[in-house]
Amino acid sequence: MNQSPDNTLDSGKRLRLAVLGCSGSIGTQTLDVCKKHADKLEVSVLSVHRNTKRLVAAAREFGVRAVVVSDPSYANDPVLRELPEGCELLVGRAALREVCRRDDVDCVVNALVGAAGIGAGHEALSAGKRLAYANKESIVAAGDLLMPLAKPGQLIPVDSEHSAIFQCLVGEEDNPARRIWLTCSGGPFYGKTAEELADVTAADALAHPTWKMGDKITIDCATLMNKGLEVIEAHHLFGVDIDDITVLVHQQSRIHSMVEFADGSVKAQLGPSDMRITIQYAFSHPDRWDAPCDVPDWRFEPSLVFGEADESTFACLALAREAGAIGGTMPCVLNAANEVANQSFRNGVIGFLQVADVVGQTIQAHEVQTVESLDQLLELDAWARAFADEYVRGIYA
Repeated sequence: MNQSPDNTLDSGKRLRLAVLGCSGSIGTQTLDVCKKHADKLEVSVLSVHRNTKRLVAAAREFGVRAVVVSDPSYANDPVLRELPEGCELLVGRAALREVCRRDDVDCVVNALVGAAGIGAGHEALSAGKRLAYANKESIVAAGDLLMPLAKPGQLIPVDSEHSAIFQCLVGEEDNPARRIWLTCSGGPFYGKTAEELADVTAADALAHPTWKMGDKITIDCATLMNKGLEVIEAHHLFGVDIDDITVLVHQQSRIHSMVEFADGSVKAQLGPSDMRITIQYAFSHPDRWDAPCDVPDWRFEPSLVFGEADESTFACLALAREAGAIGGTMPCVLNAANEVANQSFRNGVIGFLQVADVVGQTIQAHEVQTVESLDQLLELDAWARAFADEYVRGIYA
């Protein structure tokens, strides 16, 4: 990925944002950054799926020009009458793509959850907008389509690990990475055996030791599927083979990832476990702004410790690496099946270890294809969800 931006704004002009998924963890932290740097950032568009109350509150606070409610069944909520005067209300998933092309949007923050973010990311890149994305599923499922659209400095990751890698590669355009060390907190179950994991609950899995995130991604962190998706994501973003991306357990979550070069030198990006730093960097790149949070005093930090990810016990990581190595449409199917399995576990329908069973059965049933279009991926996404859902229902039939 070429780091040099060619879509920066004129000096002194505020960056105008569309924050898609503004009521979630990334969305709310994005708005925190916007409040801290109101002289540099302007919120033009906000979207939610169903949380209209929070949407209206944020729309009034920031005086936005347009909002999107992507679930049409919430389009007539009475609270929407309280939107600021002149604020346009758009409804439905198609509207998420529409707002990415608005003239009053310079940067799209894609904080949507799951495959729903693919179309918005595609639209933002096609329209030449800067894309600050936390929707890793869009790169996992559609990296073959999205990456060719991205101009230098246009697509900037918000996830802590990929932001770290991105930052480590600044100034290294002529020095490709030999290996990426993708750090992993290990989640709440690090070191446990399969027998110990057999009866864990969603509440147990949601107790992440270091990061505050939404429920879906927190469960993915517990199963290590999140790290598997990040391996595929890093492969697309940075052009490194799957086999040259090593997951490194680092429970303190202070080193957010490392890049190793041909001469054996390793660059690491360190910082607090606070997503507002990486969100802010996606806006400020290539510059840096004042920290949006407290930072560590490294004199008093505990020793940094590393470990190995257990791909046998946490089979989702192994399945993701397998799907990434196969490539084509397989990662799309993997991602869709995982979304079904993740939700089923959160709903108490299946057990923790059965998440990997659902995903494994689904990718085994898929005959891989070359990625050709967004419509093709959406069709396969629907097929994989239906297959996974059928398998889930069959578990307790």
